[in-house]
Amino acid sequence: MADVNRGNRPLSPHLTIYKPQLNSITSILIRITGNAMLVSAFLVVWWLMALASGPEYFETVDGWVTSVLGDIVMTLSVLGLWYHALGGLRHLVWDAGYGLDADTSDKMGWGMLIGAVALTFLTLIAI
Repeated sequence: MADVNRGNRPLSPHLTIYKPQLNSITSILIRITGNAMLVSAFLVVWWLMALASGPEYFETVDGWVTSVLGDIVMTLSVLGLWYHALGGLRHLVWDAGYGLDADTSDKMGWGMLIGAVALTFLTLIAI
């Protein structure tokens, strides 16, 4: 049976109603970095398949991957990987029942952001 009161129900608040909070921003960024890492994984697989295909094709693909644009993509991929990993650790802490209050959650969010940048910088130095 059709819902005859559908037009009379109030609408849920939209994103424009809510003030962005650090916790919501970090959650959205975890989803974005997860999807971005999938794209990066395809780039690495493309590079490995080119390596197995032969020297001519590998030179072409390696030129793309090691170009300035490729370096930017790979650097952002490392940043996304560290951010996503730190987000996973934060969720493990939450799953254990710790850090659920707003103040600790904000500190952990800032720790994720700063930690991801610092770990990316250290990774680039090591490479």
